[in-house]
Amino acid sequence: MADVLLASLVDGILLGFVYGIAAMGLTLIWGVMNVINLAHGSVIALGMLGVYLTFTAWGLNPYLALILVAVGGLLAGVLIYGIAVHRVLNAPHLSTLLATFAVDMMIIGVGTAVFTTIPRNVNFSLGNVSFGPVTILWTRVSAALAAVIVTSLLYLFLYRTRVGKYVRAVANNRAAAELVGIPSARILALSFGLGTMLAAVAGGLIATLFPFTILSGGTFELKSFVIGVLGGLGNPLGALLGGLILGVLEGVIPAFMPTTWVPVLEFGLFVLILLVRPSGILGGRT
Repeated sequence: MADVLLASLVDGILLGFVYGIAAMGLTLIWGVMNVINLAHGSVIALGMLGVYLTFTAWGLNPYLALILVAVGGLLAGVLIYGIAVHRVLNAPHLSTLLATFAVDMMIIGVGTAVFTTIPRNVNFSLGNVSFGPVTILWTRVSAALAAVIVTSLLYLFLYRTRVGKYVRAVANNRAAAELVGIPSARILALSFGLGTMLAAVAGGLIATLFPFTILSGGTFELKSFVIGVLGGLGNPLGALLGGLILGVLEGVIPAFMPTTWVPVLEFGLFVLILLVRPSGILGGRT
């Protein structure tokens, strides 16, 4: 039992890094512009398809394909913001929810028509490594390392570049940022693009781990909400911490009880955090 628990714990931690990246895109958008992006799941699915198509059609290494997926996700995010979000940004939250939900439905509808709902898989293996009783797939280690690199780059961007400081200024007080000459409209578009890019990259990493369909993003969108509330909505680093916690739960719970209990306990934790500490473990927006 101890060996199984240790193996499940390690596997859950590695998976948690990827979950953290998925939630980070959602929480970044909320932190900067107070918009809940319901198109988050479909963008994750597009990231999965992006890595799959470049791998199967061009034979490109999936981790190199993430660069193309990241660029595509950034551009798609800016486009979605300009078309669907920009005009309702200052409207009640229901308007932005409906706008992003409409985008989500359009992406799923077109994706289902073009790619159907047949499960697909990125047939890419890096082998495994064993440490005593624990066997770890290198694809999971690579995905976790990629997630850490992306998180580090995001941190450096937000705290070590001028544009990143603009993003934090707009998140803190948009009106005051505009008074000192910060172009808030462009910064908001960039922020939405960055959040979408993170979702697409997370989808690309998930595609190297699990089979997927165009509908698979919805599951990870729900997990992103749980992680965001757990770590603190608006706090990207809190999202990474929440992802690790959720990943550990998903790794450890099946060692003691049927896997059908995993979503029950996950969403039970979600409700508990809302009741006890609504701002999350690392507090609210920073």
